Amino acid sequence: MVLAYVHTLQKNRILQSMSRKGNCHDNSIMENFFRIMIQEMYYRVFYYSYDELKESIEKYIKYYNEQRIKEKLGWMSHVEYRLCLLAA
Repeated sequence: MVLAYVHTLQKNRILQSMSRKGNCHDNSIMENFFRIMIQEMYYRVFYYSYDELKESIEKYIKYYNEQRIKEKLGWMSHVEYRLCLLAA
């Protein structure tokens, strides 16, 4: 069954994202981001076109990186935190 799944991925030129041992921990960062994005921008909102959804996602990613503060980052945005690391 697993081989059929892997074959289907290869046939459709889809790269499977796994860690070296074959665990899916590599995806946990993106899964966390998508969970937060869905909670903050998607629930109870109806998008009537692909372009509308795409624009909303692009705006959210910009907001997430440049404005959304996080306690773990010392109440800074991701960009502010990276700039502080570079300045140190």
